[in-house]
Amino acid sequence: MEKGKISAAQMALMMHPTIIATGILFVPSISAAKAGRDMWLSPIWGSFIGFLVVFIAYQLHKHFPNETIIEYSEHIVGRIPGKVIGLIYLLFYLHVNGIIIREYGEFLSGVFLMTTPESVIFGSMTLVCAFAVRGGLEVIARSAQLFIPIVVLLFLLIVFFLALDLAPTNMLPVFEEGITPSILGAAAPAAWFSEFLLIAFLLPYLTDKEKGLKWANLSVLSVVFILVITNVTALFLFGEITADLLYPVMSAGRYVRVAEFFTHLESIIMAIWILGTFIKISVFYYALVLGTAQWLKLSEYKFIVLPLGFLLVLFATWSAPNLTELKGFLGTSAVFYLLSVQLVLPSILLLIVVIQKKVIQKRSIQA
Repeated sequence: MEKGKISAAQMALMMHPTIIATGILFVPSISAAKAGRDMWLSPIWGSFIGFLVVFIAYQLHKHFPNETIIEYSEHIVGRIPGKVIGLIYLLFYLHVNGIIIREYGEFLSGVFLMTTPESVIFGSMTLVCAFAVRGGLEVIARSAQLFIPIVVLLFLLIVFFLALDLAPTNMLPVFEEGITPSILGAAAPAAWFSEFLLIAFLLPYLTDKEKGLKWANLSVLSVVFILVITNVTALFLFGEITADLLYPVMSAGRYVRVAEFFTHLESIIMAIWILGTFIKISVFYYALVLGTAQWLKLSEYKFIVLPLGFLLVLFATWSAPNLTELKGFLGTSAVFYLLSVQLVLPSILLLIVVIQKKVIQKRSIQA
C-alpha cells in the first residue's frame, strides 16, 4: 500500500517534532504545577517511558517486520479481537490528532490571530497536512528534514538571547521535598513520550531496519534534551510562577531584549510552533489514514485522506469547550488515556507474542 521508503534517520527526525511541537508549550507549566523547582528533572524521568515504548514497538516489529500494529494485532489475538484493537487505535489517533489541531488553533487564535475564526485555522492546517499525507511517507520525511533543523536553531536562538536574564538560583533548593515532586511532574512528559509508539507505523518502511532501534532511541534523547532546556529556561527565567503561565515559552520570547531594538520575538515562537506542529499533525494523520486503509483492507489510502481530514476538524472542534479545560485534561486524565493505549496495550500484545513463541518452542521440543 505504501510504496515509499525512508531511512531510520528520517524516522528519527519525523518523531522529534511529533513529541516536541506541543510539548515545549504545555509541558513546562504542567510539570511546574507538580514538581516546582525540580521541574527540570521531570522530562528525564518521563523519558524512561519513551525508551520503553520504543523497545516494545521494535520488539513487535521484529516478530512482524513487514506489518504495522493494525495488521499484526490480528495475528496475535485473532481476527475479531485484532479488529477491535485496531479500531481502538484508529479512534484514539483520530481523537488525539483532533486535540493536537485544537491546541494549534487555540495558540494561534489566542496569541496572534485573535479575530480569525478557529474553524478557519483548523481547516487550513488540516488541508495543508492532507496534501503532505497524500504525497506519502517520503514527502512527510523530507519535510521533516527541511524544517526540523530550522525549528531547533530558532529555539536555541531564543535560549541564547535569554542567557543573560537567566537566574540559576531559581532552582534552589534542589529536592527540597525529596524526589517525589519531580516524579509526579514527569506524568505529563511521560504521556508525551508514549507517542513514540507511532514508530510502529514507520518501521516496516525503513530502508535500514537494523538501525531503527538506534535512531529511535537517539530521537528520544533529542526530545529529552530539548524538553530539559525548555524547563530549565522557564525555571531560571520565571521561577515558581512558571506553573501559572499558560505558554511559558511564548512569555519567554516576549521577554527577549537585545540592544534595545531586537525585542518581542513572538514571530520566532510562532514559526517554531507552526513548522513543528505541521510535522506532528502530518505524522498522526498519516498513521490514521494508513491504519484505516489497512483495517478496511483497502488497496489505496489516498482517497480517504480528505474525508478523515474533515473528521479531524470536527474532533478538533468537539475535543474541549475551552482552553482551560483542555489544559486541565492534558495534565490529568490524558496521562492515563495516552499511557493506556500507547504503553499498556502494546505491552500486552508483546507479552502474548512472547508466550505464544515459548509455547510453540516447547511443543516443538516435545515433538
